[in-house]
Amino acid sequence: MTITELQQLLFEYEDKKYADFSAKLIPTLPREKFIGIRAPEYKNILKRIKDDPVIPEFLNTIPHFYNEENILHVQLINKIKDFDDCVSALEKFMPYIDNWAVNDGVNPTCFKKHRAELIGLVQKWISSEATYTRRCGMKILMSNYLDDDFKPEYLDLPADLRSDEYYVNMMTAWLFAEALTKQWDCAVKYIQTHRLDNWTHNKAIQKACESFRVPDERKEYLRSLKVKI
Repeated sequence: MTITELQQLLFEYEDKKYADFSAKLIPTLPREKFIGIRAPEYKNILKRIKDDPVIPEFLNTIPHFYNEENILHVQLINKIKDFDDCVSALEKFMPYIDNWAVNDGVNPTCFKKHRAELIGLVQKWISSEATYTRRCGMKILMSNYLDDDFKPEYLDLPADLRSDEYYVNMMTAWLFAEALTKQWDCAVKYIQTHRLDNWTHNKAIQKACESFRVPDERKEYLRSLKVKI
């Protein structure tokens, strides 16, 4: 299979109405960037290209034109079993992540077994000036370090970030909302001491209060900590 044939395969799953819908969800990209592939179809696509020599060629042929190519790219990265190879592929692709939907799909399976080595990289990515590299780092932190591998200091870096980027601040709010559901005793201190900027502080409270995993009495307390902007 060639790159052109892979694109043709993607268009076999084209849904123009879904492309219109996707374009509205991701207003930072023009409509012509969307094919309109529904999420469940990627499993079929991955099956059809499994072990095909086009995969390494595709991963090295960036930037892609279509958003769905980027989504497929992320799903292929997620399946890389070797940790070093996975990190290399992800870091090569990070500069080309241009929207939240592609970014938030990053969740390599191999990272679960390499969290000790990964955390330094996560902190490096969060410290980046690039919007989606920073968001990607926080997404990986949220996915991997809020449960058994949690350490309180992992929240310091995202808490102290200041950004004018909506998609960075929204990710920070999401991260802290998740931390409030999973690591309440630690995370609530960041809210009590107003470690976040005002907008992100309030958004984190809002998102935590929208979660069914946060008890009502905690939601009531969080609402009392909102700040006026």
